Amino acid sequence: MPACSFNKSIDPNYYCQKLKFSCIRNNKVVSFETSRGNFKVKLFGKDNPVTVSNFLENINNDIYVNQKFYKIINYPQNKLIHGGVNPDTQFYTERNQNLKKTVPLIPLEIKFKEEIKPRYNYQIKNSSETEDLIYNFEKGTIAMVKSGKNNSSSTEFFFVTNKIPELDGRYSIFGKIIEGLDVLEKISKEDYIKQVRISN
Repeated sequence: MPACSFNKSIDPNYYCQKLKFSCIRNNKVVSFETSRGNFKVKLFGKDNPVTVSNFLENINNDIYVNQKFYKIINYPQNKLIHGGVNPDTQFYTERNQNLKKTVPLIPLEIKFKEEIKPRYNYQIKNSSETEDLIYNFEKGTIAMVKSGKNNSSSTEFFFVTNKIPELDGRYSIFGKIIEGLDVLEKISKEDYIKQVRISN
């Protein structure tokens, strides 16, 4: 199946097998330990298994250890905080030699309320569709950075500190901060992730 085509009948296991990691199909909690303080994030493995499984594999392989929040975008009522590893860097190339996966991209994965499986390689074109999404961008949301039209980076992510409906249905939302939102709001470009731990 071409990466750019959309097929909502595909099971998440197809992508997990293709990307060579185990599919996690339940929600998880992870703890971000940062230079600014700590916060906890609930990952939506039940609804976004491919994105969450990829993220957990990155954690297990220490991808995010001592990594900077490399880009902060400030808006009047919102802030976008980017973290992770750019796949074009030498660091990623060296670290990737120890990983099971060999591609720096994962499919865009979004979930609708009335559908059993997530949709892959599909982004919303009509704003009315956002009403049917199971997750929207709100305080403390985490999503993967886009890479092309219908794919996400496998290592780069970003947080938002407030609602931003303009992004709904265009990125793979896969979690939300459940503790320590005040820490996230204080993060600046000088801050970095010490490590991310899986809590459950």
